[in-house]
Amino acid sequence: MSNNKVPYSIKIAFGVGMLANQMFPAAISIFIVVLVQDLGFPGWMWGIVSLAPRVFDSITDPIMGFISDNTKSKWGRRRQYVFLGAILMGISFIIMWQLHRENSIDYNFAYFLFWSIIFYLGLTIFSVPYVAMGYEMSDDFHERTNIMAVAQWIGQWAWVIAPWFWVIMYDNNWFESADVAVRELAIWVGVICMLFAMVPAIFIKGESTLDKNYSPLTFENIGGSLKEIIKGFKEAFTSKPFRKLCIATFLIFNAFNTVASFTFFIIVYYLFSGDAGAAGIWPTLFGSIGALATTFLVIPIVTKMSKIIGKKKAFLVSQGISIVGYILLWFLFIPGKPYMFLFALPFFSFGIGSLFTLMMSMTADVIDLDELEHGKRREGVFGAIYWWMVKFGFAIAGGLSGTIMSIVGFSSGAEIQPEGAVEGLRMFFSGLPILGTLVAMYVMKSYSIDETRANEIRKELEARKTK
Repeated sequence: MSNNKVPYSIKIAFGVGMLANQMFPAAISIFIVVLVQDLGFPGWMWGIVSLAPRVFDSITDPIMGFISDNTKSKWGRRRQYVFLGAILMGISFIIMWQLHRENSIDYNFAYFLFWSIIFYLGLTIFSVPYVAMGYEMSDDFHERTNIMAVAQWIGQWAWVIAPWFWVIMYDNNWFESADVAVRELAIWVGVICMLFAMVPAIFIKGESTLDKNYSPLTFENIGGSLKEIIKGFKEAFTSKPFRKLCIATFLIFNAFNTVASFTFFIIVYYLFSGDAGAAGIWPTLFGSIGALATTFLVIPIVTKMSKIIGKKKAFLVSQGISIVGYILLWFLFIPGKPYMFLFALPFFSFGIGSLFTLMMSMTADVIDLDELEHGKRREGVFGAIYWWMVKFGFAIAGGLSGTIMSIVGFSSGAEIQPEGAVEGLRMFFSGLPILGTLVAMYVMKSYSIDETRANEIRKELEARKTK
């Protein structure tokens, strides 16, 4: 569908897919602590299982984008892939976490790595056409932000819910150990999110593309397809506005993700001297309260702000607020007073909370510019390239997390950490996101597509179609 106003029911259907799209990585970010804390993975193993599947994912995304954009089907270009991807990632997610501590570390490492790759293949098949659905739902400059705001609002509940897994995992009244907890929780997450991920495929209808003049997707033409993918990459990156969106997202999102997994260790080892039991629900509250702030404060404010001052200025203001939050976290992590860090979370949440609401809306504007310049609608390719930047950076972030832990001397599973290890984690936790955010703000200062320019592009496209 491609019109100005989108029914609220369709926005919600799209948003339910976003809940699945965010719950899987949210759960992984919690469950992965078990690999170090309970199954004894050294830092380098953690780095590899974080890095390798996402590198694979970043390679398959552009291919999936090309396939999705050029699919001829009575169901349209996207729905069937969203449905199949939902099934594959749900089943593989469950299998991936069936880890037992009585097996050797090497066996668990190889097992987890293999099934991670299968899971990320399913995620690619689902997420690339799913995101493209959102880009093509409306032509209106502000309605695009509304669509993404609803989707992000629903998706944020993943980050509200997931931190509570920490409480369940480390409460002996629930499970005897965290690895046992993860094995069962993975079943619930996998099944429920698989069903959520199917919702957009079922309720968001697509027009038949059987009569479209798309590039063929036969095995005989796979070489030509790969050339088309490379050509699409090159053409996309000749677009300065799109390049800026990718670079800024890469810097902010992946600087955040590099240090996000340190939250648990900083709270346990810095605020509670290594006693995970005493830390109780505080690691959970960090993630959950931050996500609630995003849901009820950041997304509504940013959506309103973008309509008043424009998307670019809303982005710059939001990221500036997030820097204040990172600075406050340095001072408000206070041993014996864990409640103090809660005051920093509303500021801190503006960074990631505003990022995808605005960036996905701006990407839809850039796709219009690409159609004007190259005569093609390539939501799948642009979505794949954008998320390729995110996921490739995410892979680097996973590798960097393990590297940083090794650099500062953090010892997995130790009750008492070497001197300076936890302080080193704290320095990276605040410093790296601040640096990434500042560079991203500099990059976005010269972003050129405002509402006036976007409307001009739409008028030119409509005039071309009329001719």
